[in-house]
Amino acid sequence: MPDTRRAPNRSYGTTAVASSPWIVVSVGVVVMVVLLAIALGTYRGRGPAFDAQPAPPLPTVGLADPEPSATSATATRSPRATASPSARATARPTPTRSRPERSSRPPSPTPSGSDAALIAPPSPTSPLTGRYRVVESYANGFVGELLVGNTSSSGREWTARLTFPGARLGSAWIEGAPQGTAQRIDDGFTYRSGGDLPGGASATLRFYVQGTQSRPTSCSVDGGACRV
Repeated sequence: MPDTRRAPNRSYGTTAVASSPWIVVSVGVVVMVVLLAIALGTYRGRGPAFDAQPAPPLPTVGLADPEPSATSATATRSPRATASPSARATARPTPTRSRPERSSRPPSPTPSGSDAALIAPPSPTSPLTGRYRVVESYANGFVGELLVGNTSSSGREWTARLTFPGARLGSAWIEGAPQGTAQRIDDGFTYRSGGDLPGGASATLRFYVQGTQSRPTSCSVDGGACRV
C-alpha cells in the first residue's frame, strides 16, 4: 500500500512571512531601537572624558610675562619682520643733540668811569639853531644879536646860553615877539623864551653887555652850538 503521507511543506515560514508584512516591520523597528540604545550609551560614556579636557588659557591683560613662550615671541617678532622700511624709520627716530649757539664776535667789555662817558651815544640833534653877530660896539660894551631858528614843523620853546669873560649883562630882549626871562650866570647869561617858536620861523634875541670882549667863549641854543 503506497505511503500517502505528505512531506511537510518547508515553504510555510516563507509564506507566513510574506503573508504577514507587519512581522518584518516589527523586527526592523526592534533592531533600530536596539541600535539607538547602543548609540546613546556610547555617547553618554564619552561625555565625562570630553568635559574633563582642560580649557585653553585665557589671555591676561596688564600682567608681565616673565617667560614668554615661543609662540608669543614669534607673534612679537612677526610685525618687525613684515614692517616696511618707512615704518621702521618712523618707529626709531634719529636722536638730535642741541648745541649751544656760538657767537662769532667776542663779547664787548663793559665800560666804566670816564670810558663810559667817552663812548656814550650823542644826544639827538636839536631842531633849533643859533647864529651870533655883533650889532653895535661901544667903548665900555656892545650890543650882540642871536638869531634863533626852528627847523622842525612844530612849535618849540628854547633856551640860549652865552658866556663872556668878565661880562656884565645890562639888558636882553626879543625883537617883535613875547619877551622871555634872562638870568645872569658867571661870565655870561641864559635866556628862556616867553613862548613857542613856530615851526620854520625864527626869533631875534638882542642883549647889551659891558666890560668884556664881543666874541663869546661859548654860545648854544638847547644844547646845540651856535654859529659865531
